[in-house]
Amino acid sequence: MATSMPNRGSLLQGLQPVISDGNQVFLLQSGGEYFDALILAIEAARTSIGFETYIFADDPVALRVAGALIAAAQRGVSVRLVVDGIGTPALAGGLADRFAQAGVEVATYGPVRSRLSLNREHLRRLHRKLVCIDDAVAFVGGINVLGDQFDPNHGELEYPRLDYAVRLTGPVVLEVSRALARLWRQVSGQMSGQAPSLAQEASPPHLTPAVSRPASRGLRAGLLLRDNLVHRRSIERAYLKAIGSAKHEVLIANAYFFPGRRFRRALIEARRRGVPVRLLLQGRIEYTLPHLATQAMYPPLLAAGIEIVEYHRSFLHAKVAVVDDWATVGSSNIDPFSLLLAREANVVVFDAGFAAELRGQLLAAMAEGGKQVEREQLERRSVWQRFKGWVAYRVLRFGVIVSGHGGSY
Repeated sequence: MATSMPNRGSLLQGLQPVISDGNQVFLLQSGGEYFDALILAIEAARTSIGFETYIFADDPVALRVAGALIAAAQRGVSVRLVVDGIGTPALAGGLADRFAQAGVEVATYGPVRSRLSLNREHLRRLHRKLVCIDDAVAFVGGINVLGDQFDPNHGELEYPRLDYAVRLTGPVVLEVSRALARLWRQVSGQMSGQAPSLAQEASPPHLTPAVSRPASRGLRAGLLLRDNLVHRRSIERAYLKAIGSAKHEVLIANAYFFPGRRFRRALIEARRRGVPVRLLLQGRIEYTLPHLATQAMYPPLLAAGIEIVEYHRSFLHAKVAVVDDWATVGSSNIDPFSLLLAREANVVVFDAGFAAELRGQLLAAMAEGGKQVEREQLERRSVWQRFKGWVAYRVLRFGVIVSGHGGSY
């Protein structure tokens, strides 16, 4: 039977995030809170688990999550896991065999033969971290399936990696479930040699919630997706809209910060309107090139009166922001790879209480592990340090051009 294409109205509707009332949003800081909540939810699963992650490691924390997924599949729950082909080129520690034996379905998004390939498609990674259980509980954030006191490139960490996720119930969960279903159809179709149609990508089937949800209480929230079809600039636009309407404060914590001209201009214009703007950025060098390129952007931001604090206590992996009573938690960095190429997912929350909670945690992180960047500090840098920053900035800008977005970023 032929499948009709969606009309223009339904496609345009897909460009807009669905914002709903009646949601419950629980903030989870770092892996200690996140994995306990996640495993409890998996253990309570009755019918289905959809799971997407960039990294699925084989350390003790990841093995706890894997064990919970295997136990769920063994008791008859449908479990589908999608990992990224660069973040997780292969499941280690015999997990692939254990998953297969238990009935956990696993797919790899965009497997690549060489990490050195300049193929533009290889830059379009699955970077979002989504979990949906029984269409009733969802998790969205920036936390990979990886212990937060271990770094693959730096070994054991003295303090946990700073990151965030949210546990969701309410109508927004259906949006998470739909996003998982769309991508599963795509990757499973690729494995079977069948490409998904535009109709499949833009108009997923309606999903019936497994439990009733309150319609009149709870928070206003929505799911923001970034992909390469109908949600190309949704996360960036949400940030720009929030910053452009800010009246009291802009507070952003982001691990990889390399914003485009429009984003930088929005921050500077907010400060010129008298709005305090604070940035909590990576202080430790995780990857040298992006770290130097980010620091090369500091002088004009500091000159505009924007406060920059570098986090040194551990590695910063957060991708969160608070702008007045608006807040977002998710997987998207503020760099060209997240905003222009990767599949990302952020939750936006419109609630003064939630914004205050996240703001309080960020201010505490700044106080405990942050060092404020001073203009005088930058002016004392040697010529060699400035040159390295200039080169790093130009290299990343060249990468944006190679990606095909040089003129729009």
